[in-house]
Amino acid sequence: MNASKSPVVSTKEGQVQGLVEGKVCVFKGIPYAQPPVGPLRWKAPLRAQAWRHILDASEYGPSSMQSRQACIDSGGGDPGEPSEDCLYLNVWTPKLDAGAKLPVVVWIHGGAFVLGASRFEAYDGSPLAMKNTVVVTLNYRLGHLGFFAHPKLQEEQPNGPANFGLLDQMLALEWVKDNIAQFGGDAGNVTLMGESAGGKSVLALYCSPLMRGRDLFHRGVAMSSYVLAEKPLADARYCGEAAAQRLGLDWHEVSMEKLRALPAERFWPLPSDVNNAPSPIAGDSVLPLGIRETFLAGEQLDLPLIIGSTSDDSSVVASFGIDPATILEKLGGFADAVRELYGAQLGDREIGRRMCRDFVFTVLPRYLATLHAARGNPVWRYFFDYTAELLRPRSPDGVRHGQEIPFFLGTAELSPPNQGFMNDKDKVWAGHMLDAIVRFARDEKPGNVGGVAWAEHTPDADRLLRLAPKVMSETDFDQAILDAATLFMPLIDAFAKPKPPAMPRGAAAGGSKSAASTTTKNKGRPQATP
Repeated sequence: MNASKSPVVSTKEGQVQGLVEGKVCVFKGIPYAQPPVGPLRWKAPLRAQAWRHILDASEYGPSSMQSRQACIDSGGGDPGEPSEDCLYLNVWTPKLDAGAKLPVVVWIHGGAFVLGASRFEAYDGSPLAMKNTVVVTLNYRLGHLGFFAHPKLQEEQPNGPANFGLLDQMLALEWVKDNIAQFGGDAGNVTLMGESAGGKSVLALYCSPLMRGRDLFHRGVAMSSYVLAEKPLADARYCGEAAAQRLGLDWHEVSMEKLRALPAERFWPLPSDVNNAPSPIAGDSVLPLGIRETFLAGEQLDLPLIIGSTSDDSSVVASFGIDPATILEKLGGFADAVRELYGAQLGDREIGRRMCRDFVFTVLPRYLATLHAARGNPVWRYFFDYTAELLRPRSPDGVRHGQEIPFFLGTAELSPPNQGFMNDKDKVWAGHMLDAIVRFARDEKPGNVGGVAWAEHTPDADRLLRLAPKVMSETDFDQAILDAATLFMPLIDAFAKPKPPAMPRGAAAGGSKSAASTTTKNKGRPQATP
């Protein structure tokens, strides 16, 4: 690489100085927005102000405010010291040539919209960059600071946003459009990728009317998104009122000035019943309709899409307070039909686990893929079932939620749980997987994995690629189960919808009406799998 050990790149905001790591240049902690603090809390992000000095881009910027310990305990990784000043991104590139026009991959981290950071080892952009791709990872606002509604906020910003974290992602994409050529990237060839809440973010950006006509990305990969519906704006406003009340602001005296004066860290001991996670908010200017409703109406962006899930995505549901062993008990009269669907010999616990996987995760890719393909968009589905050979005894149920990420980003040898456990066969398989992602980013088609063609899913051909030790192209994958899961989606919405949090009598500051008088039990924070 023709670059110094401390390469300098000029962006629209100013010069940044990064590092050379092997054959890749990396620039960390580049601010893409002004710090969303003080009067900018719960406002659309503003572009970073220009600087005159050369910015040191050798260290990651702070992660979004969150429970650092909860993120570590969940297995997601250490996000570092969090800060409300968190809107930073990172760039990996093999060529500092403005004419290189390399494909760009932008990664959005997961974590149920309350945890996570762009700095995790699994998100290292080096392996993709070694394949002549420019990689960008980013932080965005999480929890109450990123997804928040309140009657006083609505008075201040009529018909304004509640999904501030999604607006952060959009601004990062705008930064990419304006600056990525200086890092060797092609602003006209951007692939947006994410897993779990990151996958839901990708789909939300397909659905936001604010993305139309902006040419900010050109195809997407939505990994292990979930069927759980976006929270209605009215419910989010009520959560906002309850959160203010829990923080000591009486309903008759609450104001946006007082809410913005609260220290950011005070929002994190709040129980989960006043949080909008694990989904964005539906009904604001950013996301007027939920994701499923937008695809059903045919109002999403018409761009190529890869979408899928893993063989043990249900590993995460316990973090949402769901016990798979009790699922059939709660189904009442439907339980026998579900037992017949899966085979009663599996036992209620195993049926409950598979039902959580299929009815929450596996069903959504087929449902959205069919709607998206009906508009003439190319769609490729997958079911990920590959575990490193030495680790298979530890994963009898399959690939846990989030463990496919290193194979999609090429970081399996660099990050847990695969680091140190990859044999030659695993490395070859991982190489085929990464090549497919690079082809998709470069040419809009993933081609094949290990010599097996990745055929498109269409309204007339229910296809997916089973990404297992033996890669297989499948038709009508688990058709009866997914048909049933599709019919169950409204029931899943009702089952998963939390009860409104209790507030003291007469505490509805903005005139909110609720019959709720019971307090939802704190189920704990969702798992921060990447």
